[in-house]
Amino acid sequence: MPATRTLSCVLFLLIAAASRASAAAAITKGDFPPGFVFGTGSSAYQIEGAVAEDGRKPSIWDTFTHSGYSADGATADVTADQYHKYKEDVKLLSEMGVDAYRFSIAWPRLIPDGRGAVNPKGLEYYNNLINELLSHGIQPHVTIYHFDFPQALQDEYHGMLSRKFIDDYTTYADVCFKNFGDRVKYWSTVNEPNIEPIGGYDVGFFPPQRCSSPFGISCNNGNSTTEPYIVAHHLLLAHASAASLYKEKYQAKQGGKLGLTLLCWWFEPATQTPEDIAAAARMNDFHIGWYVLLHFKFNKDS
Repeated sequence: MPATRTLSCVLFLLIAAASRASAAAAITKGDFPPGFVFGTGSSAYQIEGAVAEDGRKPSIWDTFTHSGYSADGATADVTADQYHKYKEDVKLLSEMGVDAYRFSIAWPRLIPDGRGAVNPKGLEYYNNLINELLSHGIQPHVTIYHFDFPQALQDEYHGMLSRKFIDDYTTYADVCFKNFGDRVKYWSTVNEPNIEPIGGYDVGFFPPQRCSSPFGISCNNGNSTTEPYIVAHHLLLAHASAASLYKEKYQAKQGGKLGLTLLCWWFEPATQTPEDIAAAARMNDFHIGWYVLLHFKFNKDS
């Protein structure tokens, strides 16, 4: 049977604690190429809190955490409370000396029902956050969708299993481009579309917890053989739709760039036999290849 070794292709900048202070002090921004951007990142559900304030409605993650998923009953109802403390957070970012802050916009805060009316309080919060970052010289890097799918749409048509998701997502992305694109120049359409289908529809440890045996064993419904592929396909079509919209309607005027965020596992052959080499290539194509291929197809100028 062919064998592979798993490596990580996610870039982490690790500055180890040096035994001598002089060695640690020798590492500076000047050691990196011009234009290298130092930043930090978050996702809305993990950091904002205020899950039931100012018009925000539940996402599938709210439903998930409140269903007893966590052994200690933890939720993100408050978490770091960035919704109320964004000025303090941006001040801390400035003191750290970062160039950029990547954050996500919560779909159920901006458009609480998933489609329809835009929440003015949601608009106000993200405008305030973006302006606060810019006032401190920090680039806002925005992720449009980071796993927190509106529960209303999940209930209506089973979320990303339906092609209706593509139209609703594109409309939501349009609201983001229209309202924030004059200041946001770096966009990520979807966070890790190679992870959500596995976590939510294959093994079932993410919401909406759909899976089937033997791949997942804690789900009440789902099909691990087919649904992850359907969801991944729809996520990629949503990315392509938003990319086309941005290029056709906004990019010339706003001058931003748009991309896709992947968690990049990497596999190396355990030996140099043809079987192991082919197995590693197959695994890389399965986990990242088809996502990257479609991204570049629709983002040649982005």
